[in-house]
Amino acid sequence: MTTPVLAPPSAVTTKGASKRRSPRDRRSTLLTVLLWILAAYFLVPLVWLLIASTKNNADLFSSFGLWFGARFSLIDNLREVFSASGGVYARWLLNTVIYAVVSSLGASLLSTMAGYALAKYEFPGRSAVFSIILGSIMIPLTALAIPTYLMFSSFGLTNNMLAVIIPSLVSPFGVYLMRVYAAESIPDSLLEAARVDGAGEIRIFWQVGLRLLGPGLVTVLLFTMVATWNNYFLPLIMLSKSELYPLTVGLAQQQSAASAGSATQALFSTVITGSLVAILPLIVAFLFLQRYWQSGLSAGSVKE
Repeated sequence: MTTPVLAPPSAVTTKGASKRRSPRDRRSTLLTVLLWILAAYFLVPLVWLLIASTKNNADLFSSFGLWFGARFSLIDNLREVFSASGGVYARWLLNTVIYAVVSSLGASLLSTMAGYALAKYEFPGRSAVFSIILGSIMIPLTALAIPTYLMFSSFGLTNNMLAVIIPSLVSPFGVYLMRVYAAESIPDSLLEAARVDGAGEIRIFWQVGLRLLGPGLVTVLLFTMVATWNNYFLPLIMLSKSELYPLTVGLAQQQSAASAGSATQALFSTVITGSLVAILPLIVAFLFLQRYWQSGLSAGSVKE
């Protein structure tokens, strides 16, 4: 009679556990699938835009959207983008850079100063001011477009670059973000030490506070730059001269012309390639600024 060999309890437990997946593992798999779906949702339009920019107008309407056409026409399309309508695309690109850079730098600085003041100074009405700023975040920008146009029209500032830049300098979300960031990243003891050493409030902000608020400032800069670069409705109602258009309005005008009739349908490939060129500066700006942004994500996570 042979004695059956029994497996160690640990081996049985491990084998049984390997067959049964914990609810945590199932949730992890579900979240992974959802993230891949979201990634595809955001990336497929970009892939389509990249592929469509390599097609001529005939392949654009005859071949499958997510595959290349019979001829690689990216260079020809780029040449057409910058030569169509007397090379006005280059002017639109320059306008967009001016609008985005000036507006984002100004909005970031104003938001940083306002957020720093709301976080580090006690003054009458501070809570009321911050509540108004929070409430203004809930107001859609399109609801303010017509009043803004009427106000600027009364001052004679329409059809001018300032008509796009000045409204873009106001960023309630940027003020809210910098107020929260300043309250957490700047110790009050550091400001008191600077005051004891004889530094004035302006010097404290520029030489102490602004250095610690760098990652938050870059975050506001990126948000404002993207918002201004993609802004369409405000320039549309403020500007009537084609040479002042940003890329959003200019490309929309070209797309409308391409949809008007068969004589101008060749503009479709020009509009698509122009849209590809329009997003490249934003990608470059994000890649350049992300190191400053990421450095602030871990700020304060490790205590000395």
